[in-house]
Amino acid sequence: MEGLKLLGAALDAGAAVESVYVAAGAEAPGVAAAVDRALGAGARVFELAPGVLERVADTVTPQPVMAVVRMPVHTMDDLGGATFVVLCADVRDPGNAGAVIRAADAAGADAVVCCEGTTDPYNPKTVRASAGSVLHLPVVVGPSAEEALAELGRRRFRRLAAAARGGTDHTRADMTGPTALVLGNEASGLPAELRALIDEHVTVAMGGRAESLNVSTAAAVLCFEVRRQRSNLLAVEETR
Repeated sequence: MEGLKLLGAALDAGAAVESVYVAAGAEAPGVAAAVDRALGAGARVFELAPGVLERVADTVTPQPVMAVVRMPVHTMDDLGGATFVVLCADVRDPGNAGAVIRAADAAGADAVVCCEGTTDPYNPKTVRASAGSVLHLPVVVGPSAEEALAELGRRRFRRLAAAARGGTDHTRADMTGPTALVLGNEASGLPAELRALIDEHVTVAMGGRAESLNVSTAAAVLCFEVRRQRSNLLAVEETR
């Protein structure tokens, strides 16, 4: 994880920060405090020789701090009690995947499932795009889309697949019960063989001339629609 913000997010999440690497002579604001906090959490801290961090960092203009953080491991068995899950089926772009995880976290999802064929959620670019959300909520990695959707069906989730066109208006689809939002490939959407495992397709209506929404933008709209519907339901129940 590169940078003070991601290191701080890891420490806030209680993640296992194994080691921290600091650029030679780093004097950026907050570096000393972050290093002290990491030491207090049990991490090892190393000051690098000049030029080393620049050679190993993933970004073009690296920040003065990098950290190695143990990846959490979650499985479908960890979803007991979950009522809101986002499932990525063949989402290939790391930036998109990270933004999806961030939106799911912000909207209060219980977990994200990154199925086989989806980019690694712990890819450095995905981690940066998630702003640390990969450590805030369970991210299940690796099941096939067929297995994951079948398991969610057995758990009585309504499996709602995002579709660029032709689906139910997303504000009219019922998302108040156990809901799995299913996101397909950026270019081709969901493969045909998954259609039998989908309960309903939902579409975000657009008013302009854009052909479609980016998958992470669509995910954010849909995730917050789940939140809106459930907030409205809670408000109705509280007035009874």
